Amino acid sequence: MRFIKVILVASFLAVVVALAPSSLQAERLKDVSDILGARPNQLIGYGLVVGLNGSGDGPKAEFTLQSVAAMLRRLGVRIDPRRIKLKNVAAVIVTAEISAFSRAGQRMEVLVSSLGDAKSLRGGTLVQTPMRGADRHIYAVAQGPISVGGFSAKGGGGASKVQNHPTVGRIPGGALIEREIPTSVSDGSQIKFALHRPSSTIATRAVEKINEILEGPFAAATDPGLITLSIPEPYAERIVELLSLVGDVDIEQEGLAKIVINERTGTVVVGSKVRLHPAAIAHGGLTVEITREVNVNQPNTPFTGGNTVVTDETNVEAELLPGDLHMISATSTVGDLVNALNTLGVKPSDMIIIFQSLKAAGAIFAEIEVQ
Repeated sequence: MRFIKVILVASFLAVVVALAPSSLQAERLKDVSDILGARPNQLIGYGLVVGLNGSGDGPKAEFTLQSVAAMLRRLGVRIDPRRIKLKNVAAVIVTAEISAFSRAGQRMEVLVSSLGDAKSLRGGTLVQTPMRGADRHIYAVAQGPISVGGFSAKGGGGASKVQNHPTVGRIPGGALIEREIPTSVSDGSQIKFALHRPSSTIATRAVEKINEILEGPFAAATDPGLITLSIPEPYAERIVELLSLVGDVDIEQEGLAKIVINERTGTVVVGSKVRLHPAAIAHGGLTVEITREVNVNQPNTPFTGGNTVVTDETNVEAELLPGDLHMISATSTVGDLVNALNTLGVKPSDMIIIFQSLKAAGAIFAEIEVQ
């Protein structure tokens, strides 16, 4: 006799707290803006991860079989893809961002994501993968062992355990830059700075600070998100020195009200500038219990010619648990919010929904970023 039990829990939560604003902070211009013309570029590539311990793509991933056959053909080995049976190889998409001023021979980090039905990339090694830009030119080549932040384990009887996302990993310094991207920071007379967060207040403060340092009206705010700097004559041939001088200018600004949630690793970061209002927490649950019992039925009388029959009997029970309402005072902090969610056992995936619902209701003032 065997019992299989599945418990599904659906819950609704709402949390609202209050936080007093803090003082202004000083940030350098180079930390809150980008130089137009000195932008990063995205790269992408398709490759194979080898050396997996039976957790690679299955036979249904035909593109993996074709890719392995093509790779072996380039290495001088010819084989029919239909005769290949693999468990230790997975097809992946490799992505990276090449920064401005990167030079050939430098290294950069790459992100490796499974493309097929592989269970995990843990312990695998990415083989040489060309990485292309939007213009289809190859700018880097990636290769190396993959670092995975999660794991996947499977035992007898179908029991399994998955932590985070084992089908996504990183290779620090895994890509070697082969081609440089032309970068220009000025047109010979001007340098333009684009603010990360357009703000007329921050743009005005930046202009005042730059003109104070350069002792002249060289900077002007074209709009709330763009600052134009006319290159002073003494710095016409010393652009790098000018960028260093201007980039270190401190600009007072309010901290960013932001919540960052990484669903893969389970990390939740709440900025100190997040503003909340006093309200309540509502928590209720619906528990569904599904039990399957395997029975063996035999004939009542021996030697009657009857057959032994195996039957499945399934029972479903549902229980609606009453919800509790907990009031939170106006003196509550972001720490109280996080502690309340942790006490209720809220997962990062649930926190995404909770924070987004609070923002939609106007109960929380913050930018939400899901990684």
